[in-house]
Amino acid sequence: MQSIDKYNFAGKKAFVRVDFNVPLGENFNITDDTRIRAALPTLKKILSDGGSVIIGSHLGRPKGVDEKFSLKHIVNHVSELLGVPVQFAEDCMKAGEQAAALKPGEVLLLENLRFYAEEEGKPRGLAEDATDEEKKAAKAAIKESQKEFTKTLASYADCYVNDAFGTAHRAHASTALIAEYFDTNDKMFGYLMGKEVDAVNKVMKDIQRPFTAIMGGSKVSSKIEIIENLLSKVDNLIITGGMTYTFTKAKGGKIGDSIVEDDKLELALNLIEKAKELGVNLVLAVDAKIADSFSNDAKTEFVPVDQIPDGWQGLDIGPETEKMFVEVIKASKTILWNGPTGVFEFDNFSHGSQSVGEAIAEATKNGAFSLVGGGDSVACVNKFGLADQVSYVSTGGGALLEAIEGKVLPGIAAIEK
Repeated sequence: MQSIDKYNFAGKKAFVRVDFNVPLGENFNITDDTRIRAALPTLKKILSDGGSVIIGSHLGRPKGVDEKFSLKHIVNHVSELLGVPVQFAEDCMKAGEQAAALKPGEVLLLENLRFYAEEEGKPRGLAEDATDEEKKAAKAAIKESQKEFTKTLASYADCYVNDAFGTAHRAHASTALIAEYFDTNDKMFGYLMGKEVDAVNKVMKDIQRPFTAIMGGSKVSSKIEIIENLLSKVDNLIITGGMTYTFTKAKGGKIGDSIVEDDKLELALNLIEKAKELGVNLVLAVDAKIADSFSNDAKTEFVPVDQIPDGWQGLDIGPETEKMFVEVIKASKTILWNGPTGVFEFDNFSHGSQSVGEAIAEATKNGAFSLVGGGDSVACVNKFGLADQVSYVSTGGGALLEAIEGKVLPGIAAIEK
């Protein structure tokens, strides 16, 4: 597989798929440019080699051309960060002349790829009462037109660089299909994508033990495939967050008004049994910080997790659980964190998540490899100022979760094959 470090971009046009799906505030100002900054090393490498760059990205989930999702809103900021003027193609399908005219060191940003249904390969505008035959015909038509869409994008460049891990789990035109139009030596991961793939491989394949995974979140149902895959790999599995109360109720505990999935109680018991069979140390909360309402200013108490009175709900772990979690984490050599221990957005219920984050930072300082991923966990380490104290903070979101589930990511497979 080609390496971006070994590739000489001199005189070449590179199509770089990035994830510039950044949040825009009033007057279309960027409120967080983390994703743009993350792609800068890749873009600057190409330019410093004497190559030119064609940037492809999506923004939001448009159902067609939509002013509020136009990438023209970010052109000036990308120019500032790169230090070169960035040209803009108002239609990603009509950028051939602009791409051909690019000189070494120049950059062209294409309009939102998702303005075309072909990018995602899903038909749009189907009537709600469309028949199965009509749906089948629409799908066949979009797949056919997707080929021309992909071919056109590929025609702009001499090589292809995928630096958008956040969309690697999508078999979209610009993230997977386009790679087929380039030889093995002319397609590669960008620096960000490479780091993400390496980080996932370290926690899923190149494991240093003990391996501890901390899984939070409100629903067992949304994490079931991840948990099942992790049970065959980890030494310790910490289940926390809202999932705590489904497991607690399944074991016969009283959880008051805490969040629970009543239809997943049997599943929780099965997971407990599976952990025993595999010799995995399944760590569940023993106490909770409870509140009489879902509010930062609610009245609070600490109680055993299985003795929460009616009218109260668990919003964070308690001190005894914190000690348990921290002890396991500090003894670990590989750590994966996905999901906070409670409603960390409320300062009164952020202590558990902060303790977990600090324990991970300390373990990392002592030689452990730690991967933090998932929107809430990333928000946690940023809120507590710990992002630079863990080994890697993933930008991936859904892509990271699917990788942890053990799924093959189309965007990665397209480069590796």
